[in-house]
Amino acid sequence: MKKTFLARRGLWIYFLALLPVLLFVLYSIANSYQMRQSSIVARQGEKQLTFQDLRSIQPGMTTDDVIAMLGKPPVRFHWQEHRGQGPDGAITISHEQYRYSDGVNDLYVTATEGRVENVHLQEGYNLERDSTVFAGVFQFFFLRLAVFFGCLGIFMNLFRGEILDRSLHFYFLAPIRREVLMAGKFIAGLLATCVIFVTSELLQNVAFLWHLSPAVRDIYLYHNHGLANAVVYLGVTALACVGYGSFFLVAGMLFKNPILPTAGILIWEALNPFLPALLKQFSVIYYLKALCPVDIPAPPGMPPLLALLISNPKPVSPPLAIIGLLIVAAIALYASSLQVRRMEINYTTE
Repeated sequence: MKKTFLARRGLWIYFLALLPVLLFVLYSIANSYQMRQSSIVARQGEKQLTFQDLRSIQPGMTTDDVIAMLGKPPVRFHWQEHRGQGPDGAITISHEQYRYSDGVNDLYVTATEGRVENVHLQEGYNLERDSTVFAGVFQFFFLRLAVFFGCLGIFMNLFRGEILDRSLHFYFLAPIRREVLMAGKFIAGLLATCVIFVTSELLQNVAFLWHLSPAVRDIYLYHNHGLANAVVYLGVTALACVGYGSFFLVAGMLFKNPILPTAGILIWEALNPFLPALLKQFSVIYYLKALCPVDIPAPPGMPPLLALLISNPKPVSPPLAIIGLLIVAAIALYASSLQVRRMEINYTTE
């Protein structure tokens, strides 16, 4: 356990686990700053506005109508555009932009020659959007990169690190079966990755909820399935450590150079949406995506290949996904137990 948690060659894993936490801290700071700015704009307004007041503004209205309904804009920009008209003539077009706020939501109104052309309502709290952002970071950064390379750094070195340190023979000389040694090292790696990355996922949830007001936070947690989703994310993280850990354990035994198996597993996981149905079942991400509680929608105009990458057209049920992932991990561990029996030590070749 000491070697697994405090190995010098694995300290970078802690930094990798903290990166998504820092990302959500910055996200919360940016949203908190935006909320403060909205409060300032709302206090400077002539009227106390509501969300329905902001939604009542539509393109085609005149600026006089907007001011009559919302009052004088607390933030106003004005500029003129000179357009050429013929070889010698030019016209001047007047543009304006107003900003209103109810203290949470911001309304941006763009007008040309006294008539509203564009209206943009920016909601301060959009729980659906925030849930999608968290799901995107979890699936594409945390699972596919942070947990993937974290398990690589820990499990690949369970035996490779002992060979590089020229200490593996001490374990093999101990009066225990090699399969027991392999299982003990796997459990140590699994505990380490689960502690590191489950803690990271827990801190991500805390940082993500930081910018929400207490009332909105309660709505998200207890009425918008936020608390249930957080528990599922923690469980998926632990299962990801099981799946990727078993793969990298056997890869560390079979290959001297970790670059080739890492590249192979990374490409295999990335190609999972394009594989036949049978081959998909021998991938970790196939089962993890089926367990994720929030689907990521494909925005309009996204290329079909990218849309297929984020979609999960034929997901398996959660019980089958958990069983399938454990079976895949068991197969990899069985291969490791066969390999450890035949393993021979020759430090001169390393």
